[in-house]
Amino acid sequence: MTSENLSRVVLISGAGRGIGLAIANELAEHGYRLSLGARDVGTLEAKLGPESERFHYARFDAYDPATSEAWVAAAVAKFGRIDALVNNAGLGERVSLMDDNDEALDRLWAVNVKAPLRMTRLCMPHLEATGAGRIINVASMSGKRVRNAFVGYNMTKFAVMGLTHTTRHVAWEKGVRATAICPSFVRTEMSSYTNKVTPDQMIQPETLASLVRTAIELPNNAAMAEMLVNCRLEDML
Repeated sequence: MTSENLSRVVLISGAGRGIGLAIANELAEHGYRLSLGARDVGTLEAKLGPESERFHYARFDAYDPATSEAWVAAAVAKFGRIDALVNNAGLGERVSLMDDNDEALDRLWAVNVKAPLRMTRLCMPHLEATGAGRIINVASMSGKRVRNAFVGYNMTKFAVMGLTHTTRHVAWEKGVRATAICPSFVRTEMSSYTNKVTPDQMIQPETLASLVRTAIELPNNAAMAEMLVNCRLEDML
């Protein structure tokens, strides 16, 4: 724990379970102040304890833009600043190439792309004000290459990569650094459908959380645009 971490404020979406909860625990252990968003605030309280000087909880629903606006405003009111945004909330609904399911596609775009973009816009003035703001987008290896038929998920994760690199380009001169973390199978509910690897062979959420912290703590002159994290051997991309 460092004195610098004690002053940093990080927003994490989808913090009630899986990767988001692991990130929250990792950052809390290292002294960060956290504003955590989830659809069920009660889940956050049950898993992380009551709100405190270091913890703030807010309802975040990717389908409801007003919850994003209220969350960011409440976080700034409580802490006075935002140092990092972790866009972690995601949807893994499976829509294959020949599935005619516009409703499912709309849900995927709303959660995986539009919500992170909205949160980026809302947090950007506060991130720029620090001179060293950080945005971490939890993407996927499915945003780098395709190894399945789930076109809806794949398209939206490729779009997250576009969001990340556009953010880097636009915000660089103000000291904001954006990183896309692209894991393959992580041992969470979202990966429970597969039999390609066993749960023990998957990336552990705690491992991914430590990489998120690394991305936040890298200095401005050592920014990492992408982290590709695999649990299986693949050809170099």
